[in-house]
Amino acid sequence: MKLYTIDTGFFKLDGGAMFGVVPKSIWNKLNPADEHNMCTWAMRCLLVEDGNRLVLIDNGIGDKQDKKFLSYYYLHGDDTLIKSLARHGFSPTDVTDVFLTHLHFDHCGGSVKWNDDRSGYELTFPNATYWSNEKHWNAAVNPNAREKASFLRENILPIQESGHLKFVDDGEELFLGFKSFFVYGHTEAMMLPQISFNGMTLVYMADLIPSVGHLPVPYVMAYDMQPLITLQEKKSFLERAVKENYILFFEHDRLNECCTLKMTERGVREGDIMKVSDL
Repeated sequence: MKLYTIDTGFFKLDGGAMFGVVPKSIWNKLNPADEHNMCTWAMRCLLVEDGNRLVLIDNGIGDKQDKKFLSYYYLHGDDTLIKSLARHGFSPTDVTDVFLTHLHFDHCGGSVKWNDDRSGYELTFPNATYWSNEKHWNAAVNPNAREKASFLRENILPIQESGHLKFVDDGEELFLGFKSFFVYGHTEAMMLPQISFNGMTLVYMADLIPSVGHLPVPYVMAYDMQPLITLQEKKSFLERAVKENYILFFEHDRLNECCTLKMTERGVREGDIMKVSDL
């Protein structure tokens, strides 16, 4: 098995929304805001090569939304999904599986692209099976009013219409050494991949713990649908992660790609900071 970091660029989100009830006087030290109170976040994905399978976990925001929509998020940086794949010697047609932790636009927007004449949409990864789960899919296509703006139909429905969509169950092993578990605080049944690699366990954190700055249990995003459930899920996960020496992979941390964990007087905090290429 080989792992590759896929950087798809940076975007900005409101710092207060990203840290919830934590005061700006604290979170601004972790991820400094600009004059509009916006902080920079990564959209970092992971590519897993195992035999004949090439599995892409999440795929960023994409580029098919209109300028007005994209202007809200201040996309910047030189990296793109396609350029990052090419850097490792791959093209979209090589990808066999697209594993979507959840269907918020910044995690799945790269799944679908405009066709050549921009008259409709087509899959970015035409040879891939796209993986979600039934609970989350149903929540995304029938969204509540609060989450509706995050579930864009053009990112989602073409996957099903193409016939490439399949569902996975909680804890099901997609292939040897690759499984996921579901969490419910951020959104309904978000999937967190757990990968056995070189005798280690790497967990792709998606939006349960989007950055090193979110390791303290009370640091919960205002975007979470059920923040009290997030608190319970974080506490339980971090206790298990310390005990079992997990390595965490962060999707949104602009500086830190991965870390180990350690127990301190203040609770679980980051240990060693590293990159996937260091593992």
